[in-house]
Amino acid sequence: MIGTMPMPENFRYKDVLLQGQPQHSIYDDFCLKHPPMPLTKRAKIFSPFDALRGFDFEISLKREIYEEKHELSEGEKEELGRRLTILWNLTRNSRLAKQNRVHVSVTWYELCTDLNHEACGVKGKYVTDSGIVRQVNPQFIRLDDRKIALDDILMIESTDTVDGHELFAEPWEMEVL
Repeated sequence: MIGTMPMPENFRYKDVLLQGQPQHSIYDDFCLKHPPMPLTKRAKIFSPFDALRGFDFEISLKREIYEEKHELSEGEKEELGRRLTILWNLTRNSRLAKQNRVHVSVTWYELCTDLNHEACGVKGKYVTDSGIVRQVNPQFIRLDDRKIALDDILMIESTDTVDGHELFAEPWEMEVL
């Protein structure tokens, strides 16, 4: 009897089973042809495998929290308009934009585009990115290669100075550039 189950009388491989596990020496033909696998590589055989590739990523997207768009107060709108005017003056044509290379950080509202999320097209999140301002016009600001609609912008902050002056200094502190 092997283990706890009795072996049937007409079992075809009874003699092979009774021989036990084969023992090979280092110089055996079988071992030369099929060397034993190192234990470090054997662990790879038993590593977990992702049957549903990308499933964990999709689940993490569902955990993302979306919010309503904040309305700016009149004071915030005026300050944002002032900052956009400064940026427009520094980048009103491509020559000035290349010469000044104004580096800013912009926070804007981005709608959810995940079709499988209940917030799709209704709610969004605020995204902050920094880069060089390439263009400012009445509809959008171009930050490096990204177009950001002016209606979606929450905040613009300076990350450097222009000619040694704070970029968005209050008018009474700012010297003529």
